[in-house]
Amino acid sequence: MANDKITSTDVAKHAGVSQSAVSRVFTPGGSASKKTIDKVKKAAEELGYRPNVLARAMVSGKSRVIGLVVAYLNNQFYPDALEKLSNLLQEQGYHVLIFMANNVDSVVDEVIEEILDYQVDGIIAASVELSSELAVRCRSVGVPIVLFNRAQQGGELSSVTSDNFSGGMAAAEFLVAGGHKKISYIAGLECTSTQRDREIGFRAGLQQAGLELHSRGEGMFDMAKASAATKAMFQDDPPDAVFVANDHMALAVMDTLRFELGLRIPDDVSVVGYDDVSAASWPSYGLTTLAQHADIMVNETVRILLQQISHENDTPQKVAIGSPLVVRTSARIPEGWKS
Repeated sequence: MANDKITSTDVAKHAGVSQSAVSRVFTPGGSASKKTIDKVKKAAEELGYRPNVLARAMVSGKSRVIGLVVAYLNNQFYPDALEKLSNLLQEQGYHVLIFMANNVDSVVDEVIEEILDYQVDGIIAASVELSSELAVRCRSVGVPIVLFNRAQQGGELSSVTSDNFSGGMAAAEFLVAGGHKKISYIAGLECTSTQRDREIGFRAGLQQAGLELHSRGEGMFDMAKASAATKAMFQDDPPDAVFVANDHMALAVMDTLRFELGLRIPDDVSVVGYDDVSAASWPSYGLTTLAQHADIMVNETVRILLQQISHENDTPQKVAIGSPLVVRTSARIPEGWKS
């Protein structure tokens, strides 16, 4: 067991190096030769020494901790993205604290205030909306925030998203090219930027083709609500195609259409989703969808956050990454269509 009385000075004497060398070895990004690193770590192991991360943070003013806020993990896109975020931050010498919050402004603000108490170096907010007041509060205490898969109306915060507007347009163009005339939409949470931009893009794509939205349901990024919205949508004058605001809901929509309403996909109705989660490629679904490039989104998010932590670039950055259409079997493929 580690002995709390053992100090870095004891390790330095035991290893025959300076105390500053010990400090560099145990500081992420610190510079030390392999020989020194081996000697120091061997001495630390023999003495039972563990560096005091909190004490180092008090001296340096840097905790090497990033707060990661997420609203929900049932959507398959987020566990995968959060794992990638955590791994990349750890590679950069940071620890990650994950906090759960829903999209109610008061709850999100309360969680962010709690995170600030941990003296984090930065915050990544995934799938949650932040108020402008909270953005100002974080900036005033020198803690940068980057929004992941959300965008804020206004210029206060950096954000990394898919190009949701263009993705929505691409979904409309594909369904129109497939000869569909009665095209409907199942929405996500109304308060979210992803929902808003995908629907605006989708409606714009339909309008460009001279069509209006046939009907609209509210799924709120929830499988049960998406299923209920599907059953209501298909009661009277059913659509021949449905664009669903994310794959999480689209999988429930497909199950409802096939197993509860007895419809054939894509013979009776085409379904298109958004995200390209792993289940979308399963043979039982074969979901045609717009792919979010989680790897690129994660890399951009970490790049921006570290630039702001180091003050290399404090200007808010807005990054929108293209979402290519992945054509599978859940939607009618237009004649002569080339991906």
